[in-house]
Amino acid sequence: MDKTIIHFEIPANDVEKLKGFYEKLFGWKIIHAPMGGFDYWVIQTVSTDEKGMLLKPGVNGGMYKKADKTQVPVNYVSVDNIDATLASLAKSGGKIVGAKQSLPGVGTFAICLDPEGNPFGIIKPEPMLPPK
Repeated sequence: MDKTIIHFEIPANDVEKLKGFYEKLFGWKIIHAPMGGFDYWVIQTVSTDEKGMLLKPGVNGGMYKKADKTQVPVNYVSVDNIDATLASLAKSGGKIVGAKQSLPGVGTFAICLDPEGNPFGIIKPEPMLPPK
């Protein structure tokens, strides 16, 4: 598996306003799709098939309401083995911000910091489900 960015997330103070901004500016399709009790909007920068798989190269993402002002956009990198990657992260000078979590239909992920303090996520994906 390539270790590439497969998802991004944008926190927003005013989700509806930011949703309208990106829809108008880039023509992105943004769909309200709560996940696991979390209020969430799926951002489609590229079209997907009925299984949620991209129909052409690109990266899709999500948006959610900020819980605090320190939240920033996060890119998620796909990995084969999340536990091995987390072990390597610690040895390489990175940090794990929170506990590893699983989200059914999405995958197992963790939020991390690089040695400069920049946030990123790692994810062992499951097959994506299309938004309803």
